[in-house]
Amino acid sequence: MMNKIKSTRIESIDILRGLVMIIMALDHVRDYTNVGYVFGDPTNMDTTTPSLFFTRWITHFCAPVFVFLAGTSAFLYGSKKSSKSTLSKFLFTRGLWLIFIELTIVNFAWTFDFNLDLHIFQVIWAIGICMVLLAALIYLPKKVLLVLGLIIVFGHNALDGITMQGNDPLAILWYLIHQQNFVILNGGESVLFIAYPILPWLGIMILGYCFGHFYTRDFNVQLRKKWLLILGFASIALFVVLRYINVYGDLVPWSVQKDSTFTFLSFINTAKYPPSLLYTLMTLGPAMLFLYSIESVKNAITNVLVVIGRVPFFYYILHLYLIHLIGLIGLNILGENWRELILTPTRFTSGYLADKGFDLWVTYVVWLIVVVVLYPFCKMFMRYKANNRDKWWLSYL
Repeated sequence: MMNKIKSTRIESIDILRGLVMIIMALDHVRDYTNVGYVFGDPTNMDTTTPSLFFTRWITHFCAPVFVFLAGTSAFLYGSKKSSKSTLSKFLFTRGLWLIFIELTIVNFAWTFDFNLDLHIFQVIWAIGICMVLLAALIYLPKKVLLVLGLIIVFGHNALDGITMQGNDPLAILWYLIHQQNFVILNGGESVLFIAYPILPWLGIMILGYCFGHFYTRDFNVQLRKKWLLILGFASIALFVVLRYINVYGDLVPWSVQKDSTFTFLSFINTAKYPPSLLYTLMTLGPAMLFLYSIESVKNAITNVLVVIGRVPFFYYILHLYLIHLIGLIGLNILGENWRELILTPTRFTSGYLADKGFDLWVTYVVWLIVVVVLYPFCKMFMRYKANNRDKWWLSYL
């Protein structure tokens, strides 16, 4: 059936995107089912277990790959247009659209609070604002843009020592740029949760944009695969070396733990908020090797991944609503008040659910159910998009 849908899209990129979208759902299901709900920290060495840690850690690959490939898709979209101004306009308008969606449709999906008093700045916001900035940056020479992306990704951890507190405009601006933080406003009636400071994500998107050059029609396939190997292994090797040295590249150094297993977990427990250099190397390196290995593979599994990878935004919105709804049902099954998962600022800051929830195996069962339920809807929407390319608004979904 997949062969009957004509597309100029690059399947290996869609396969990787589909894979990270499916993995991403695991983390969000954990947020709304597992003990601790959205308040627990599965990477806390004092309280976690290897299985819980891995459940969280494997999902670290999702955001950087998603943002990186958003940059790649932007490049490939622009390569089909007659001028950079067309691409710039698209990036600017779609970026603004994504920011709006984050602070309305997505925020409501996370909270189910009609007042929208909890303003969460997460991955869709980060992609949106980075697209707005990229709309101007694409006019730079390619080499300059590449150098800029590398400087941001490799250099932003030098800013880790700059921290601010409070809710004055300058502090909030810094939170948006490089420091994750909560901002409580109006005596607690409204909360800003800036989870994705934009600077390092901008660097990742810029590098993804430059990476798109490898997937232009006239680029030699063997040379591309050679570069995927080089970039993949070099990133992993650099991660291991820098992490072992323990001097630069991450907010939290690794340390010797109670046994070798937990010491290893500490070693790979890199900072996501904001994404450190080591976090980026640890996640994008294997992604390069995956793109290398999957380029010529086509089977039933890759067909499923392609479907979700071609409609990631559609899947993202649906999966949040479905998971949160399941969370309400689960909380009721536990004998708790389901309204505790309507996350108003008061409930979000109270942490009441920090010791409530189901065992981890329930999370995995629900995760599989969510993916199976959403797949046919994604397939229908993918076909609709493929058969209605003349509808301009579909490029914003």
